Order: sequence, then C-alpha cells, then structure tokens
Amino acid sequence: MFTRTVRRQRRAGFTLVEMMFSVGITVLCLITLGAFFVFCSHSFATLFNYVDLDDVNRIAIDQLTRDVRQSNNVKSFTTNQLVLTDFDLADLSYTYDPTARTFTRDKNGESTVLLTQCDRLSFAICQRNPVNGQYNVYPAADATTAKVINVTWSCSRKIFGIKEDTESVQTARIVIRKQGT
Repeated sequence: MFTRTVRRQRRAGFTLVEMMFSVGITVLCLITLGAFFVFCSHSFATLFNYVDLDDVNRIAIDQLTRDVRQSNNVKSFTTNQLVLTDFDLADLSYTYDPTARTFTRDKNGESTVLLTQCDRLSFAICQRNPVNGQYNVYPAADATTAKVINVTWSCSRKIFGIKEDTESVQTARIVIRKQGT
C-alpha cells in the first residue's frame, strides 16, 4: 500500500501589518494622483481662459479700432462712454456698464455686446499733437478737438469658483484718420 505523506501546506495571504502597509502606499499614490489631476485641470482651465479672453479682447479692440479710424469725429465723451459720428453720419456709441460688467457697441438701434465680465474700462480723448517729441499726446479740451482715443480695460473670470485676472491691462491709442471735422 502506498503511503501518502501529507504535508502541511503553508497558507498564503497577507498579515495585518502587510495589509496596512499596502493600503497606506495605495492611499498615498491615489492622493498624489488626485492632486496632480486637480493641478492639471486648473492649468488647462486657466490656459483655455487666457486663450478665450485673448480672442474676445482682440475682436473687441479690432472693432473699436476700425470704427474710430473711419469715424468723422467724436460727438460726446465720458470716461465710460464714447459717441462718434460714423462715416455715414450716424451716431455710433461704445458704452461700458460697470454694474453689468459689459462693453457694448450701439449703432442704428442695433446693440452688440463686445465684452462681458469686464472689471474696468475707461476712455480718454486727446489731441493729435505730441508732447515735446514724445509718444504722449496732449489731452483734448473737449470732444470737438479730439483726434486720439485712448482706451484701457481689464477682464477677469472665475475658474473653479476663484476669481483670477486673465488680462491685467488691454490698452490702445487709436487715431481718427479723417483730418476734417
């Protein structure tokens, strides 16, 4: 008769200490991965925000520049509103509403919002004469002597609930091309 020797097999498994160590390492790796994911998400959202606001700002400044350059003159002016006499002798106005944080173009009853989430915007009017050969120009006494429009604005948005400046300053100096009135 064959005798079988029965050996006691060693049981495989983790001890409590090994299990706690494995869980600790896993949790540490998951926390690191989560922090990296949050950082990357914030970076991508911020980058998208910069690109989107840059596009919107460029479109707004292009429209304003085109309109000012082809206008006949400045009809009226405040620091947050500019009214021009357009090439077709119609009124064209640009208005900043600080409460709504919008920058709007109005012509012939048609209103177009150029900028939203605009924190500040200001206009200044100047004459064309340079100050002692510098880049600066003399401020205009009133709208009738204005030939240069200075505009400055800043926009911001919230990213994951936190307000961040996306464009510290957008500024332009635009010259009215028409020499007449």
